[in-house]
Amino acid sequence: MKLAWGSSARLGTVVILGAGLGSLLGGCSRSNGQTAAAAPPPPEVGVVTVAPARADLSTELPGRLEAYRVAQVRARAAGILNKRLFTEGSDVKAGQALFEIDAAPYRAALAGAQAQLARAEANLLQAEGLADRYAPLARTQAVSQQEALNAQAAAAQAKADVAAGKAAVQTAQINLGHASVTSPIAGRIGRALVTEGALVGQGEATPLALVQQIDRLYVNFTQSAAEVMRLRQALADGRLQGAGKDAAKVQLLLEDGSVYAQPGKLLFSDLSVDPGTGQITLRAELPNPKGLLLPGLYVRVRLAQAEVDDAVWLPQQAVARGATGESVLVVADDGSVSARPVRLGPAQDGKALVLAGLKAGEKVVVDGLQKTRAGGKARPVPWAAAAPASAASR
Repeated sequence: MKLAWGSSARLGTVVILGAGLGSLLGGCSRSNGQTAAAAPPPPEVGVVTVAPARADLSTELPGRLEAYRVAQVRARAAGILNKRLFTEGSDVKAGQALFEIDAAPYRAALAGAQAQLARAEANLLQAEGLADRYAPLARTQAVSQQEALNAQAAAAQAKADVAAGKAAVQTAQINLGHASVTSPIAGRIGRALVTEGALVGQGEATPLALVQQIDRLYVNFTQSAAEVMRLRQALADGRLQGAGKDAAKVQLLLEDGSVYAQPGKLLFSDLSVDPGTGQITLRAELPNPKGLLLPGLYVRVRLAQAEVDDAVWLPQQAVARGATGESVLVVADDGSVSARPVRLGPAQDGKALVLAGLKAGEKVVVDGLQKTRAGGKARPVPWAAAAPASAASR
């Protein structure tokens, strides 16, 4: 009986231990399964693949258009304005009559000057004839030397009177010509500044209208001196290259964002910096054959200044800016995410220009930056820019 009890006791102990071990193993198995189920999958992020390419580095600057030539039409003759001979806002030619001032007083003045000239010419004829007769008589002492000298002096005075008469006639003709006000240049004329019946030119040259030549225009714009210095330093360091023979060309961006079809050419940049604003003034000339652009219009000027051999353009949201500089998140082939410091150039068209820090083929996170961080994992998918709302509605 004792032996049977001992065997039974050992068998019960084995059974109990086996049950406890099975329970323990089962608990471990359930715990491992719960842990595996709790681990989330890597987040999905939108990426762009780095593809370096050659790009022109340009700068957009604000500017205003200015007429190529401006002429202020003024009254140079005093009198009553009789007629306006042009249509406001039309194109006029050089020398075209614009206004007519009452010319009656000037015609009368011209007639008087011509009469004075005729009298002077008659006196000259008489004086020269008398001097010619006295000259041989004086040699034979038929007349005194004094009488001959007086005759010669009278002839010279009569000649001077003729010259003065001719000058008076010329002056009267000029004044009469000023009664017809003409355009000094070809261009587009604005509104008339006076009306018929107004007294003009009385004491001063009264402004009558403004003519502007707009088949060509100037665009005046400014650039920060600091930007110019940084660009020159980058060119000197070899990080950028000069824009070449087309560097002097500029493009015009209108207020609605469209690009003007006719390119312009840079004429000059100022040699000094404005001490008040820290800006350098530049001027370009722009063709305007159809007269679509108007002086005073606000525009933006795109100026090509340098070239980049291995330019990498990224959306602005891909770049993080911090105290230590700019960086982007890069996803490796195994899904690991790392931060990569980059060096940027000037932004253009809403994109960031990366000059250094990235290699061809690398995947840069653009969308889903809030889902991941450096040191984590991510599942990259190609990113595409969202279409504009107007295009999506169509």
